[in-house]
Amino acid sequence: MSTEKRTKILDILQSGEVGSSALVKGWIRTKRQNKNVAFIALNDGSTLNNLQLVADPNEIEESLLRRCTTGASIAARGELVASQGSGQKVELIVKSLEILGEADPEKYPLQPKKHSMEFLREIAHLRPRTNTFGAVFRVRHAMIYAVHKFFNDKGFYNIHTPIITASDAEGAGETFKVTTLDLNNVPKTEEGKVDHEQDFFERETNLTVSGQLEGELAAMALGNIYTFGPTFRAENSNTTRHLAEFWMIEPEMAFYDLDDNADLAEEMLQYLVQYALDNCADDLKFLHDREVEENKNKKEADRPDMYLMDRLKFVVDNAFERVTYTEAIDILRNSKPNKKKKFNYLIEGWGADLQSEHERYLVEKHFKKPVILTDYPKDIKAFYMRQNDDDKTVAAMDILFPGIGEIVGGAQREERMDKLTTRMEEMGIPSEELWWYLDTRRFGSAPHSGFGLGFERMILFVTGMTNIRDVIPFPRTPGNAEF
Repeated sequence: MSTEKRTKILDILQSGEVGSSALVKGWIRTKRQNKNVAFIALNDGSTLNNLQLVADPNEIEESLLRRCTTGASIAARGELVASQGSGQKVELIVKSLEILGEADPEKYPLQPKKHSMEFLREIAHLRPRTNTFGAVFRVRHAMIYAVHKFFNDKGFYNIHTPIITASDAEGAGETFKVTTLDLNNVPKTEEGKVDHEQDFFERETNLTVSGQLEGELAAMALGNIYTFGPTFRAENSNTTRHLAEFWMIEPEMAFYDLDDNADLAEEMLQYLVQYALDNCADDLKFLHDREVEENKNKKEADRPDMYLMDRLKFVVDNAFERVTYTEAIDILRNSKPNKKKKFNYLIEGWGADLQSEHERYLVEKHFKKPVILTDYPKDIKAFYMRQNDDDKTVAAMDILFPGIGEIVGGAQREERMDKLTTRMEEMGIPSEELWWYLDTRRFGSAPHSGFGLGFERMILFVTGMTNIRDVIPFPRTPGNAEF
């Protein structure tokens, strides 16, 4: 059996070729058997759909069939015939069968029944074998490819920015420290502080929270660049929207103003969603039906206004509405939920930091289309954002999606040296540590812009999953670094 090349189940189901012989390998999802015949549903990860194997107990040893339990890995060779049952065109009549790896039914945790998401997170090493996670991770792959294709086709250059860095781009201080010092015997200075000069990098370092600052440096030489890499936030947040380790897509473009930036972000988001619709049809249909099923017993008020496929089409079918923060505050302050005190965070006036409930109201109830919010108060935004002439707002933009709220955050960067250094002083950010960043303003400064898309936030949207821990293979959260 080993000399013959195996055929992926996806290829067999797509070709539907009857009469040819095939070798398939995969994991058993289910087995049904009576005296005359055994039906085995086999999946190899290439598709959501299983291939039905039909084995005659008179031809295949009973001892072999007994070992064909859920989770076991097998190789089967046989002839493809037209399927007698509904659901697929072909099935495999098994001529020979080999057990590659057994799965003790008393111990294998993924028996054919409904499992909770919480239980599956505890066995994250096995959960890709379920239909739901197989679908999610195939969609995730398609989106990774689509991101690179989008930027490559637009002439962008992919830049690898450092994972270990001495800067905290957001100034939030929630970083994971990196050290090779002996934690049981930490060297101290005369002042009693940790002596980082004895550390590997001879200074304090941490895992990156963003590749943006280094991305800006590259954009000021190459024009249009993007990064796509891991980022880390030591934020003690146990929510359905936060991870300690996640992936970020951060393009930076020289000579782009805020409008150019918003145009690119809108085009990218619509491209990614359309790519998923065009290339992940089976998996998206399964995830859509799953969401409908999950919500059917809920009260009307607790169900989503739109289900997955409708939300995806909502994004590709509508031009995004562009609204200033000031206009949005007026809309929210005068909205029914605000007047009737239905919002958890009431909007009192200008300067409020918008919450997810406000963002979703603007998208789902007021404009009924994705929204690009611009020109935020400078006091609630980062130091590097370009200050507007009103001296109150910055040239920032957030893109808001249905069901999820903010999905992209970006800004035109402050290219004027005097404005940037003044803002850094106001916010207590030491300019001597960012001398290299400021050099791009000293030598040939130019207007430039960029944005960040949290990749897992995007996958949440495209798959309809409700917990961010379920769209990354091995989630890192407070108290959890298993696997």
